[in-house]
Amino acid sequence: MRALPARRIASTALCATLLVGITAPAAVAVDRASVAEQRVKAAAPVPGADALLAQVKSLGDLGTVLTPVTDLLNAVLKADNGQLPAADADSLGKAVTDAIAKVTAAAPAAAAAPATPATPALPSTPALPSTPALPSTPTLPSLSRSGDDAKAPAADLKGDALAALQKAVDTLLKAVTSGDVAQVVPAVTGVLTGLVNVLAATLLGGGLPAPSLAGLPALPSLPVSTPSLPVATPSLPVSLPTG
Repeated sequence: MRALPARRIASTALCATLLVGITAPAAVAVDRASVAEQRVKAAAPVPGADALLAQVKSLGDLGTVLTPVTDLLNAVLKADNGQLPAADADSLGKAVTDAIAKVTAAAPAAAAAPATPATPALPSTPALPSTPALPSTPTLPSLSRSGDDAKAPAADLKGDALAALQKAVDTLLKAVTSGDVAQVVPAVTGVLTGLVNVLAATLLGGGLPAPSLAGLPALPSLPVSTPSLPVATPSLPVSLPTG
């Protein structure tokens, strides 16, 4: 009679062990699936993140170029007669060149314009008797950036501004090692202008949000109208002369 309770205890323990062995892996699997699902949800980017990241990068590029250029300008303007030792000028100039090259290499290449298909040749027509010459049509003035089709891509504007800034920096480096103080001020002004152009090309042509600060002047509008052409033309003779 004493063996029966022992068997029941052993049987109960065995069932409990089997139950734990069956349910424990399932519970662990559910926990792991829940954790994985939470990680996927946490890794999902916000809507429009790619466009916003591109805007953030464009602002980061400004800092990449701004710091070495202002370091160069500060060193020149604080130096005696605006002259720097050749080694210092080379070091400061290389920092600017490296920064411009880094930003330029990361800029997207401008898409090439599609080639215009060739116009097929028209068949020749028989010669007609000469008619009075019509007055020439006045030439329309060319419009610069009037409309989206004539607007230069932002990458081109920024690339042109960076190239102009590099040229201005090269001019400044020559001035600060020439021994001629008269060359320094115009060269510094050229670098400042080039840096402002880079800032403007990035802020106005990089797809960034429009400024909303009260009191800022409005941007000038580009001309969109063209002069009207003369409507009437001199009439041609109705009958052709017989020869």
